[in-house]
Amino acid sequence: MSKKRGLSLEEKREQMLQIFYESQEFFLLKELEKMGPKKGVISQSVKDVVQSLVDDDLVLKDKIGTSVYFWSLPSCAGNQLRNTYNKLESDLSNSRKRYMDLVEHRDNLKRGREDSEEREAALEELKTVELHHKKLKEELAAYADSDPAAVEAMSMRWPLYTTLV
Repeated sequence: MSKKRGLSLEEKREQMLQIFYESQEFFLLKELEKMGPKKGVISQSVKDVVQSLVDDDLVLKDKIGTSVYFWSLPSCAGNQLRNTYNKLESDLSNSRKRYMDLVEHRDNLKRGREDSEEREAALEELKTVELHHKKLKEELAAYADSDPAAVEAMSMRWPLYTTLV
């Protein structure tokens, strides 16, 4: 005895779309739950499958009074695909334009930075000056305790400190 395998979610979605495309009518959820088992989709999962189709804009729904109607036409899917295609084409062209702008900007930045003896000497001098600056900062930090401005600031904060000193 082999168990009958159920349909996957994607297969259920295809079957439910076929219901809409074949009849080209609008349906209530109750009607879809009755038609679903004829296509192999159990009635308990029809609501979830239809909702996933609505979320993906493959099926349209509208509430009229107290009833919720669902419908989908083959042309709707084609229009959706065309809109998605146009949007992706637009994004691609914008990305290509941005890429070309960035390449041009990079090339502009590279100009004047070509390796030369003059540039190498300037970079070496810059490194030397930065090292000297760093050493001077460290030396200054060592004498920071004796800084008259720092002592004055402490005396303003703590009057007792000035009497002790």
